[in-house]
Amino acid sequence: MRNVNNIVLILFVFLSAGVFGQSTSEKLKREQAALERRISDTKMLLDKSKSNTESSLNELKVIENQIAYREKLLKNFDNQIRGAELNVQKKEQQITELHDKIARLKAQYKKLLVYAYKNRNKYGKMMYLFSAESYYEAIKRAKYLERISEIQQKQFMAIRQNQAIIKEEIAAIEKEKQYKQAMIGEKSKEKKEIEIDKKKQEEVYLEFKAEEQELIAKLKEDERQRANLSAKINAAIKKEIAEAEARRKRAEEARRKSTGGVTTASTDKTSPTFMETKEAAKLSASFEGNRGRLPWPVSKGSITENFGKNAHPTLKNVFTNNKGIDISTPKNAQVRAVFEGEVTSVLNIPGAGKVVIIKHGNYRTVYTNLKDTYVTTGSKVTTKKVIGSLLADGKQNISVAHFEIHKVVGSTVTCLNPSLWVSR
Repeated sequence: MRNVNNIVLILFVFLSAGVFGQSTSEKLKREQAALERRISDTKMLLDKSKSNTESSLNELKVIENQIAYREKLLKNFDNQIRGAELNVQKKEQQITELHDKIARLKAQYKKLLVYAYKNRNKYGKMMYLFSAESYYEAIKRAKYLERISEIQQKQFMAIRQNQAIIKEEIAAIEKEKQYKQAMIGEKSKEKKEIEIDKKKQEEVYLEFKAEEQELIAKLKEDERQRANLSAKINAAIKKEIAEAEARRKRAEEARRKSTGGVTTASTDKTSPTFMETKEAAKLSASFEGNRGRLPWPVSKGSITENFGKNAHPTLKNVFTNNKGIDISTPKNAQVRAVFEGEVTSVLNIPGAGKVVIIKHGNYRTVYTNLKDTYVTTGSKVTTKKVIGSLLADGKQNISVAHFEIHKVVGSTVTCLNPSLWVSR
C-alpha cells in the first residue's frame, strides 16, 4: 500500500513539473511571436524607406528599434534553448526514477502472483474465512482478501500507466531536442540579421554626422513647433473644461430658480469643479480599466520616440521632451480611436497638421499630424474607428503618428505616458 501511495505522489510531482515547464515555454513562445511581429513591422518600414534616396532620422530610429527587437529575440531564443535542455534533463531523471519504481512494483507483483499460484486451491479462501474464531473476524478476513486483490490491481495499473508515460516522455524528449536545434538555427539567422542592421545603422549615422549644423537648426524648429502644439492642445482642453463648468453653472442656476432660490450644490467660485455625469464616470472607469490593453492608434508601426526625455540619435548631449509618443508607420496610414468616446476638438495647427481630441470621461486622447480628418466636433466614436489619415514625413515613404493621453481632474490636466496604456 505504501508503494502505491509513493507512485501516486511521484506521478503528481511529475505532472506538476510538466505543467509549470509548459507554462514557461508557452510564455516564451508568446514573447517570441510578439517580437517577431515588431521586427516584421520595422522591416516593412525600412523596406519602404529604401525606395527613397534620402535617409531620415525616423529611419535611423526604426533601425535602432529593429536591432533592439532582434537582440531581445536572441535572448528569448537563449531562454527557450535553456528551457528545452532543462526539460530534457528533468524528463530523463524522472524516467529513471519511474523505471526504478516499476522494477520494485514488478517484484512485489511477482511475489503476489507466486503466492496466489501456490494457494490457488479453490477452497483456500473459504477455509481461511471459516477458520476464523468469530463472525466479526471472518468479516475482517473477507475485507483483507478484498484489499489484497485491490492492491494487486492497483500495482498492475500503476505499472501499465507508468510504462505508457515513459513512452510518451521519450517521444517528448526527442521533440524537445528537435525544437532546441530549430531555435539554435533561428538564433544564428538573427545574429546575421543584426550585423546587417548595424552596418546600415552606421551608414545612416555617418550621413547625418556630416549635416550636424542643419540638424541642429531643424531640431530648434521642431521644438518650436512642438511647444506650439502643446500650448494649443492645452488651450483646447482648458476651453472644454471652462465650457463644461459654464454649462454646470447654468444648470445649477436653473435648478436654483426652480426651487425658489434654495440649492445644495457647491458654490465654490475659486476654480471650476468640472463634475462628471454618471455616464462619463463609468466611461472613465472603463478607460482606466483598459490600461495596458488599449489598441494602437495605427494598425502597424514602431515607436520611434518615447514619452518624456529622449536622446537625439546623432547629436551628443542633445535631448527632446515628448508629451506623448511618436509612432513611425507606412505613408498616409489611417489613424483610429483607441477607445470609445466623443470628439471634443478638431484643430488645424501649422507644423502639426490637423489634431483630433477625443473625450473618454475624464481622460482625453490626442491624435496629431493628420492630413485628413473623418470626424467633427461632437462625433461619437467607437474603439478602432478610423478618424483620419496621416501626413507624409517630407519626401519619405513613412508617416509619423503623434499620440498623447491626458487626465483631467477638476481644472488640472496631466500628461500620461501612452506606452503604459497601449497593448504591448
